[in-house]
Amino acid sequence: MSDFELVVRGNIVEADRVTADGWLAVREGRIAARGDGAPPAAAEHVDARGQWILPGVVDGQVHSGSQRAQEGLGHASRAAAAGGVTVMVDMPYDDPEPVASRAQLDAKIAELERDCHVDVGLFGTLNATHGLQAAAGLIEGGVCAFKFSTFEATPGRFPRVAEDDLHEAFRLIAPSGLACGVHNQMQELTRKNITRMIEAGDTGWDAFLRAHTPLIENLATAIIYEIGAETGARAHAVHVSTSRGFDLCNMYRRAGHQASIETCVQYLMLNHEEHTRRFGAKTKHYPPIRPKAEVELLWTHIARDECTFVSSDHVSWGLERKQNADIFKNASGGPGLETLLPAFWTGCDEHGIPPTMVAKQLCRNPARHFLLDDRKGSLAAGCDADFVLLEPGRHVFDPSSSLSAVQWSAFEDREFTVRVAGTWCRGQQVYDGRRIVNEPGHGRFLRPRAA
Repeated sequence: MSDFELVVRGNIVEADRVTADGWLAVREGRIAARGDGAPPAAAEHVDARGQWILPGVVDGQVHSGSQRAQEGLGHASRAAAAGGVTVMVDMPYDDPEPVASRAQLDAKIAELERDCHVDVGLFGTLNATHGLQAAAGLIEGGVCAFKFSTFEATPGRFPRVAEDDLHEAFRLIAPSGLACGVHNQMQELTRKNITRMIEAGDTGWDAFLRAHTPLIENLATAIIYEIGAETGARAHAVHVSTSRGFDLCNMYRRAGHQASIETCVQYLMLNHEEHTRRFGAKTKHYPPIRPKAEVELLWTHIARDECTFVSSDHVSWGLERKQNADIFKNASGGPGLETLLPAFWTGCDEHGIPPTMVAKQLCRNPARHFLLDDRKGSLAAGCDADFVLLEPGRHVFDPSSSLSAVQWSAFEDREFTVRVAGTWCRGQQVYDGRRIVNEPGHGRFLRPRAA
């Protein structure tokens, strides 16, 4: 009788190395052994020679509940599995109110344990309704990070937190070692620009970029890091689209502060001149998709390993919220769980960056950031057997077959150099390259380790 339940063989990609013709052996849902060449006996073998084997992706920015009755954690977890994502870290800004109390957190944990196909970590936030004192209960309840915003995206659901309150929140959270992520946008400058442009009738496809200048983003990024420096908290800018944002982060890091930085795959793979011109409001994100020259500057920071991690910022708005001729009346964001891994892999291919960077940015680094790295983000012995098979080739993305709640994407017709051929979470196959093959409820709530 074999010592192992499963052995998978292929080209193994990790943050520090690539093992050609390697193998992983699984026992009781964890990586039990590994090596190269001929694999040991097992109850089940997966021969993926010629394919890439990558740790399961940790998507650190997912909004599954932003629109009530549209998607939810369970449905989003299906799209996650189809994208090679074995850990979703879900944002707190659920409709109709954010997760800002222990009771709300407990209810969300119950939902994910009932409905999800992959594992899930959860953000918490703080608001006026429950007060800053709710932080202690959320930390005890198991959130793996906090999220705030310097801009009110939606009254009630996604509020602005004033700088003095943000300072106090950071101070309260700092001893826990959890990261304080902030949506980096200056509210007053944003609204001033938009008001002026609407009054002038300047509301076409290209107006959103011009309304949201780099200054609006960069000033907010600097505020986040300065509050982190004053409080000793782990200050994190959640979606940086400018090279200057990376310069600011590097400056605070060099001064010894716990500054971290994230960009999203759309800021690396889409540009204003090409994709926003073609897709209009489908590419409306905050921050906006930048010009191609800025996109290429972002890749220099990826190549220098200066980014903490890359995420999707997934949200499944219906197309009815993306079709207004007035760009300012459309929702910001779009689906991204299924395209994060193939798009970022393709971008690294196109920029001559090795696949180890994919494992760093999508697996190891986000697992470390959310204090999940004792179980996730690696294929080391003892870690959860979360892995994804990638089939190389020329694969054109067709959103009409998406497992998300919506069947549209700003990556429509984009040719990727890999496709997800299979996804396993804790040793159980979740996705076989065409369909979900496990049952809802397999997913577990992930509490962070001690900092």
